[in-house]
Parts: sequence; structure tokens; C-alpha cells
Amino acid sequence: MKYLYLTAFIIIPLIFSACGSAANQSAANTPPLGSLVKTDRPAKIAELIKQRGEQEEAKPVLKILEPAADATIPSSTVKVKLEISGDLKGYMPGMNAETHTGNHIHVILDNQPYEAYYDLGQEFELRNVSDGEHTLRVFPSRPWHESYKNEGAFQMVSFKVKNGGSDPAKPATTGNGEQMSNSAAPAETAKPTPEGKDMKESTAGAVDPKNPLLTFSRPKGEYKGADASEIMIDFWLSNAILVGDGGQFRVRLLVDDKPVMMIEKWEPVWFKGWADGKRTVKLELVDSSGTLVDNGGYNSTTREIAITTKP
Repeated sequence: MKYLYLTAFIIIPLIFSACGSAANQSAANTPPLGSLVKTDRPAKIAELIKQRGEQEEAKPVLKILEPAADATIPSSTVKVKLEISGDLKGYMPGMNAETHTGNHIHVILDNQPYEAYYDLGQEFELRNVSDGEHTLRVFPSRPWHESYKNEGAFQMVSFKVKNGGSDPAKPATTGNGEQMSNSAAPAETAKPTPEGKDMKESTAGAVDPKNPLLTFSRPKGEYKGADASEIMIDFWLSNAILVGDGGQFRVRLLVDDKPVMMIEKWEPVWFKGWADGKRTVKLELVDSSGTLVDNGGYNSTTREIAITTKP
């Protein structure tokens, strides 16, 4: 088992006091962070690992078939098609119909939060993609969203959308993983809508695929009840080795803009002690002096999550 070396004490108590000024009133409206404590992998995840057997030793390799590298796409709907190979040991993306969980691929447009792609037998759609340059990043994940970190698992391509006709005012409506009928088609020819999602307006940063690159994976979205008791921090790292693995880089973790720890080994980190409310989680790739290593703006990424600890 890998161990994570910490360079900073990881318990962060924050105490907010009420006061009459507008600034202090704003702070008072922010729920207390609580005391974050690094913890072991949750027992329920450890049990899942036992049940999965040798899948945990798999080394899945992805290949992006569509969009092609440097392609120009005359549509706001970008089709994503992947091929999986490698030493799979039974690993294959797919959603369990009862639990709505399963192995899947994390699909990231530009630096937006990932979308989960379960059925590689059909294309995945990035809908309402704005005109301009874009990057696509993909890597395989376990049902609890922990990424596989073997060579070849992560892939990235750049492409361009031109005259796609996207609607900037269109909201990011869900379609991810849902099997919805196309009401405009006759009943006998109606087909399920492919997995995918309407994307927020974005363009690619000036990313150099040969330079150190941090890809934010988890946390994401809402955490409720038992799922909020321990929350995983996970990311994909390209062209960089952390100090605990023999390199010179670290990943700085901040919650609500407060430094929590320096991650020194490339592995998921779990924390307990989260308080209810909306939180921001930031991951930054830094060098040996603690200076941010820039790569198109992607090496410093903030996500907002919502936590409700009560059932």
C-alpha cells in the first residue's frame, strides 16, 4: 500500500465570528469549514476492491478515435469515440442498471468538470460546444471515480469547432447516461439519445501536451449523507513526478482558499470532517520552490462542491 507524506499539519479549524460590517456579514454567511482530517480509504470502498478482484491490477489503455487530433468540426455537437485495450483483467466500462454506477471513462472538455462515459459501444456527445480551439482529455475510472494511473490510460487531443452554431445562452442541461427517446422521430425508428451533455461555453488554454499537466478529477458535484463522511481528492498527472515518487513536484490542495496540505505522492487522498455547505476545492501543480507550474491555465483548477452530511 502506498503512503502519503504530508508537509503541513492537515487539521484546519476555522472559527467565524459575527460582526456588523458588510464584509463580516458576508463571512458569517459562509458555513464553517470544519476540521479536515486525512483518513484511510472508507471501509465500503475497501470492500468493493475485494469484490472486484484482479480488476484493481488492470492497466487499461485508451485511444481517442474521434475527434481526430487537430480536426476542424463544423458542428456544435462533437462526437467522442474511444477504443480501450491493454491488460484489462476484466475491466470494462459499463453502468449497473440497479445501482447506476460502474466502471467508466472521465471525459473532460477544456477544463470543465468531467462527464462520465459508460458505454463505449456508442459515441459520446459533447453538445453545444462553442466555436474555437478545444482540448479533450480522457482517462479510465473505477465506480467510485478513482482514476487508473498506468501509462497509456490518459489521452488528450486538440480540435477546433468552426461555424458550429452553438447557443451561448443555452443552459448546461443534463443528458449524461440517460436513455431518452427522440420525440421527433417516429416511434418505430426512435433511438436512445447517446450519452453526453450540453457543455458550458469554453475554449482551450494554450496547453503544451509535452509539459507538466495536472488534470483535476475529484471531488465533483453533491455529497450527501454517508457519501459526505469521507471525500476523495484525485487527479491525473502528466509529464511530472511528485517528490514522494522521486520527482520534484507537489500538488497543493486548498479548500475555500485555505491551504490544507501538499500532496507528495500520486494517489487518491481521503478527508473526513467536512461541514455542510458549498465548498471550493483547488488543486495546483507547483515546483520545488512552491511556484505554480503553468500550462494553459489548467494546472490551477478550482471546483465547487455541495455537502450535506445529514441523511
